[in-house]
Amino acid sequence: MSQPTPISAAEAAALLRPIDRLGIPLGPGQPKAFLRALGERDDWQELSVFGGLLVELFPLFAKPGVRMRSGFFGPAERALRAAGHAVDFVPADFRRFQEIAERFAARVVATAAAPPDESGQLSLSLHAGATVEEAHAAARDPERLLVVETSPAYPRTRGLAPEHPHRIPLSAVDVWIESDAEPTELPDPPPGEVEQAIARNVAPFIEPGSTLQTGIGGVPNAVVALLAESAGGDFGIHSEMFTDGLMRLHEAGAVSNRKGVFDGVSITTFAMGSRTLYDWLDEREDVAFLPASIVNDPAVIARNRRMISINGALAVDLHGQVVADSIAGIQHSGIGGHEDFLAGAGRIAEGRSLLCLPSTARVDGALRSRIEPVLPSGSIVTSPRHQVDVIVTEHGVAELAGRTVAERARALVEVADPVFRDELERGADAIAATGVIGR
Repeated sequence: MSQPTPISAAEAAALLRPIDRLGIPLGPGQPKAFLRALGERDDWQELSVFGGLLVELFPLFAKPGVRMRSGFFGPAERALRAAGHAVDFVPADFRRFQEIAERFAARVVATAAAPPDESGQLSLSLHAGATVEEAHAAARDPERLLVVETSPAYPRTRGLAPEHPHRIPLSAVDVWIESDAEPTELPDPPPGEVEQAIARNVAPFIEPGSTLQTGIGGVPNAVVALLAESAGGDFGIHSEMFTDGLMRLHEAGAVSNRKGVFDGVSITTFAMGSRTLYDWLDEREDVAFLPASIVNDPAVIARNRRMISINGALAVDLHGQVVADSIAGIQHSGIGGHEDFLAGAGRIAEGRSLLCLPSTARVDGALRSRIEPVLPSGSIVTSPRHQVDVIVTEHGVAELAGRTVAERARALVEVADPVFRDELERGADAIAATGVIGR
């Protein structure tokens, strides 16, 4: 097969039809110059785009005739939706996104990549996720287009050959764009006192030899900082998102990756963080990017030694129902790997899934408890009560798995802010007496 000649982003954008379907990756895999060029067109009649976690406020998604189907809302989706543009949420666990992408059947699949290496291979860089199989499928189908935008700012990362090499031959690409786009950096907020207190409550669950999954934010940062500073380690990494914190754990010599599955490498499906992280990932052989259908498969997650999952939540009620991706019934983020890792860690006796949240939040200036007797009307449950293992706040740890409904309610009261415990105790009394609140 002959290799394509690079063309401009504008020339590539002109190849889409006014009525078309476009598939793009989550976040760091998005081809920025291409998406910006698509936003220069005004002739869209019905362009449907499937992706998630937009890394910019691309003008494309404010154009008439363009509809975004997002599997994970970030600030850009929230802003576009609030402004009245056609941005819709697609609820699904991350592991199911490959099937959703296949059913969406985009005629054009576009992704970012690192420049070709000496053998003409394009590393998919910071994202494998749920679209890698669709990229390969588009390359094989003469009726579809595979658009790849390369930039020297993107690191070359690896997968696990031969099944999952995390690269595409340049000769398989239909449309090649060369750009100087920089990968989006994600701020690494320093943990505050509350996050540090939560991290101290999480730390006893993480024994040497544990396999870790962490997200982004103050709590995971504080947990990883504690682990990096403590003696021991022998940790494994199996995490859908690779962060600066996990890089620091590597740098501290605390990662051995003797996990029992994919030994010797940290497993992830995408990375977001600082420029330092992206430079550190370049050409590394001890971090492997695999499709989300594997990384987020509960059966694969459960094969890891002492799997510990650390994720966030926004609210929980006394039955243990968790809201993690919406606020007052309005979509805020996405389900992502939340349920995938709860289910995976819960399949093994030594696995634990920890959902961490500050006990309170300020809403319109008023202090509110995040632990509530019942979830308000209109709340959207991310995780049902039977999936939830451990809830952690700055006030302690509530272990829910294996406990009765009354015991769970009492445990949650104990980790709530003291200001709200009287009201919550009345709710727990009602559950103990009748099994529900309000009778």
